[in-house]
Amino acid sequence: MKTPQNLKQEILAGKIFIYPTDTIYGIGCDANNLDSVEKIKQIKERDKDKPLSIIAPNIDWIKENFITNDKELNNYLPGPFTLLLKKKNPNFLNHVSSNDRIGIRIPNNKFTKYIQEAGVPFITTSVNLSGEPPAIKLEDIPEKIKNKVDFIIESQEENLSGKPSTLIIDGKILERK
Repeated sequence: MKTPQNLKQEILAGKIFIYPTDTIYGIGCDANNLDSVEKIKQIKERDKDKPLSIIAPNIDWIKENFITNDKELNNYLPGPFTLLLKKKNPNFLNHVSSNDRIGIRIPNNKFTKYIQEAGVPFITTSVNLSGEPPAIKLEDIPEKIKNKVDFIIESQEENLSGKPSTLIIDGKILERK
């Protein structure tokens, strides 16, 4: 599958992408598009009530919508971290996370720049079936997933670590197993 000419337009149209982050391959879409978010949950065979994380379009957007501090944002973003932040409005992006927090990322890679150009929050979750290991190469991604997305963006210069992002809760690092 080819990279679309205008990624911003395709993101805003609700298209679903497989894309590289700075850690693993992810699957995502405009987080404001309820139908596309639901389709990702179906593709991953994921419990519909399990929260998803998002890539934030920028730091100011995070400050507008979440309770946080500059030190936390400056220490971890952009980078291979997911900050679990409390929503200012408990109903904000409820279809992404129905509890009072959402995982927020800003990966340090090229694809993030396209999300920032689109100016919308973007779903980010590992591109695998629920419970299976994450993908660090396109060949690791099951065909049944590849066949259900609109675009697959191949990693060019990024070296994917293969380790999911480090979770930060209330400024403390939580080790993932």
